[in-house]
Amino acid sequence: QVQLVESGGGLVQAGGSLRLSCAAPGSIVGINSMGWYRQAPGKQRELVAVITRGGTRNYADSVKGRFTISRDNAKNTVYLQMNSLKPEDTAVYYCNAMNFLQANYWGQGTQVTVSS
Repeated sequence: QVQLVESGGGLVQAGGSLRLSCAAPGSIVGINSMGWYRQAPGKQRELVAVITRGGTRNYADSVKGRFTISRDNAKNTVYLQMNSLKPEDTAVYYCNAMNFLQANYWGQGTQVTVSS
């Protein structure tokens, strides 16, 4: 199974910032949407933000105004700039890409920990 490659997680104090990056290999063609999901211990995986190839963005209400998703179509790369981080943002963050055939691809996950 082809995987996306994530980077940028880590430990940060509340109020701090982190930037996540995710690159899709060239073997994945026809990528439409790219996005980020997260899963906290004992909770279901939830959508954080998604961006289409055309640039349409959607965010979870809990991160609006604090997180910004962007992408570089030429590099098949998506970014998540996370500002004003809160302890409740602590989770494993997963990158996702979906192509026009609606096939889904995932990254291995990167841990984000926000201390209070």
